[in-house]
Amino acid sequence: MDFHFSAQEEAFRQDVRAWLAANMPPSHTSDAFEERSADERFDLHLAWQKQLHTGNWVGIHWPKAYGGRGATILEQVIYAEEMGRAHAPGIANGLGVMLVGPTLIHWGTEEQKQRFIPKILSADEIWCQGYSEPGSGSDLASLQTRAVEDGDVFVINGQKVWTSYAHRADWCILLVRTDPHAPKHQGITYLLVDMKTPGITVRPLVQITGDAEFNEVFFEDVRVPKTNIVGELNRGWQVAVTTLMFERANIGMGFQLEPVMRQLIDLSKRMSYNGSPAWNDGGVRQRLMQLLIEVQALKYSGYRQLTRQLRGALPGPEGSIAKLAGSDLSLRIAQFAMELLGPYSQLALGAAHSLDNGKWSRRALSSRLMTIAGGTSEIQRGIIGDRVLGFPKG
Repeated sequence: MDFHFSAQEEAFRQDVRAWLAANMPPSHTSDAFEERSADERFDLHLAWQKQLHTGNWVGIHWPKAYGGRGATILEQVIYAEEMGRAHAPGIANGLGVMLVGPTLIHWGTEEQKQRFIPKILSADEIWCQGYSEPGSGSDLASLQTRAVEDGDVFVINGQKVWTSYAHRADWCILLVRTDPHAPKHQGITYLLVDMKTPGITVRPLVQITGDAEFNEVFFEDVRVPKTNIVGELNRGWQVAVTTLMFERANIGMGFQLEPVMRQLIDLSKRMSYNGSPAWNDGGVRQRLMQLLIEVQALKYSGYRQLTRQLRGALPGPEGSIAKLAGSDLSLRIAQFAMELLGPYSQLALGAAHSLDNGKWSRRALSSRLMTIAGGTSEIQRGIIGDRVLGFPKG
């Protein structure tokens, strides 16, 4: 495989790099950014997305007709690389851009595309994902939130959980059971739900980091127009899987880990080990280089899975490999940072005498997030065994 980029693609890289150099918010590059609350960070990400949107740098690979640049898959990779290199902030409408937009482009009606996609890019409408339920997390197809037909609307009752930023969202992609007698992977419908609809209650869940990004969402006689179906009635599982494939493919690319590794190497040069910088110890350097090698391997493995998309197909089950490897690697990077810090690892974010304002301890607390979000590591192993390796079931 040729990993070199063409002259035109390298020119595109320089355009991205120049725009970032002129527009990167200085507040994000400081450790103080990580000391902010989840809602404060969200507001900064919202401002950053709107700034990106003014430069036409959101959803760049989407069709121009819907506000994108019509960029190629490889230009999208270059864009992600440069965002990672600059340690650029995330965007507020990540779920909308990463999941909802691509799903609507593939499955949505023309009316749905024209109505929703421009406001996803501009962050005028924030999206959340109503998938998991208290009894249907890893086994998503067992969901019990019901939607009963009543003329031109569905009446929805049920509960969702682990719904990221539902308290800030305007819309939700919601999986509901519309045929309770069908097999569990059938009889499911994929809906677009206005979060301001009467009957929706959002309750934040406080995480171990002290943030409250996740939520419980309750639906009590919530009325949703049938025109908000994506795909077909009772055949929403296929649409839902499309969304998950986009999610796992994006989670696992690994570009975000490169700046983290640069910071970790810098930390090793500032921490003392046996009277000298930890970086001087061969064992420490060996472990750092092993982690750095794995970050690069994850990135190039991500390049390989782009082959399907370059041929016009949707992301496939190979995204589970990247997602599993990426979440495990993030966890081990955070654990090694804790070892380097030694007693300083016990100091919380913003604590007096903490190193780097305690950002590493917060990262360690949140590092298990990606072993659960987007499908648990156990689920990814099952998908890999079944759909990649072809192992027999049971």
